[in-house]
Amino acid sequence: MRTLVAGVDCSTQATKVVVVDADSGETLGFGRAEHSVEGNAGVRETDPEVWWQALLSALAQTNLAGEVAAISIAGQQHGLVCLDEAGKALRPAMLWNDTRAASDAADLVDGFGGATRWAARIGVVPVASFTASKWAWLRRCEPEIAARTAAIRLPHDFLTERLSGHGVTDRGDASGTAWWSSETESYSTEVLALRALGLTPDLLPRVLGPTEQAGIVTPAAAAASGLPAGAVVGPGTGDNMGAALGLGLRSGVPVLSLGTSGTVFLVSETRTADSTGDVAGFADATGRFLPLACTLNCTLAVDRIAGWLKLDRESVAPSGGVVVLPYLDGERTPNLPDAAAAVFGLRHTTDPRAILMAAYEGAIVGLLEALDAIDACSSGVDPAAPLILVGGGAHGATWQRVAQRLSGKEIVVPHVREVVSMGAAVQAAAVLRHEAPQDVAARWGTSGGTLLPAVPRDTDTIALHRSVRRLASEAVQFRRP
Repeated sequence: MRTLVAGVDCSTQATKVVVVDADSGETLGFGRAEHSVEGNAGVRETDPEVWWQALLSALAQTNLAGEVAAISIAGQQHGLVCLDEAGKALRPAMLWNDTRAASDAADLVDGFGGATRWAARIGVVPVASFTASKWAWLRRCEPEIAARTAAIRLPHDFLTERLSGHGVTDRGDASGTAWWSSETESYSTEVLALRALGLTPDLLPRVLGPTEQAGIVTPAAAAASGLPAGAVVGPGTGDNMGAALGLGLRSGVPVLSLGTSGTVFLVSETRTADSTGDVAGFADATGRFLPLACTLNCTLAVDRIAGWLKLDRESVAPSGGVVVLPYLDGERTPNLPDAAAAVFGLRHTTDPRAILMAAYEGAIVGLLEALDAIDACSSGVDPAAPLILVGGGAHGATWQRVAQRLSGKEIVVPHVREVVSMGAAVQAAAVLRHEAPQDVAARWGTSGGTLLPAVPRDTDTIALHRSVRRLASEAVQFRRP
């Protein structure tokens, strides 16, 4: 008799579910439901009930929910979910790419003794994206909501709690809050006690180990979802940690994730403490670490520029000296939350397709600069390892060619397309079978993919983009008013 497990990816734009054979790793069912994201000018919010309804819809689409023996949730990191005493959301969740808390993040950095202390003690330096910054903003701007908050959750925690009835999280996603320490593997009471935060640990979820069970599907959740009452619920994790699980990632292998945001990360055997704040010293979902850098603008920004130019996203031409800074949502790396996008190097003869190519290049250059920063402050990039390309853009021909040309490395595009939800399924199987997640991924063969050969690195384009990025980072006229 087959044993099925489900993995969930609750991302910014959609919830995706894979149902997998726990023995072979074969995907037997898939479902997807879109989300709505509200706001502009730095505001990005979603009602958490949207995620729950999307999960129910995606599960139903698999036609296999009733056979699932275990389920785990991987979710977008950093989002702030505030619940009342009854477990209901008091307001829409502030998402990771909501940049309103930039000044609060700066105040937090100063309030705890500066960036070097944050990096050494916590593993990250607050920016607008992190949960702690958002909570500080909420206390300052919506104090009545903060006063009524009985529980604070991350997006994946919210869904895990709806399934199991328990307020829990994991070390991977907790490490993106800025109030959990990768040094002590616990919530930092010093950070929670900062005047801007005023928190106690009882408002936060309990942090579980990588294969610790969160609970079982409650009768109420079973009735709503079609899952069996009593099915095992894993601890869940953040989406980037889920991707690492889904790839069975070994130490030192770099990953570029091309989604709404761009991320670059690798698994490290040692914790990272980057006082510049460019690299977040996250924990992973196996007991190791996941140094990561994130850009706010990736595939969505390129698609928006293609739309403005009335071009298909693959309709590109050589950029010919055009440089695009795709900072449509501000930017996180570099830390320019109030920046706006800009185009440089236009002439009367500029082909619109060259502008689109420059947008692709701008997104990839930012990620490769971030990878250099990770290499400098972690246990390092394995120089013999290929660059793994994941996310929605990974299967785009232009994204692949630009990554080849600007990295100069071999590229692997995994056969597993939904690596985050597959990683959650790996965790579900590991919890159910009491196995190490790495062993599950190895048995399923998730690391295989298409190998694209290395090509000579386009150092001229990289140098041009970097020089413009340096100049523009100081230019007030390119910042959002």
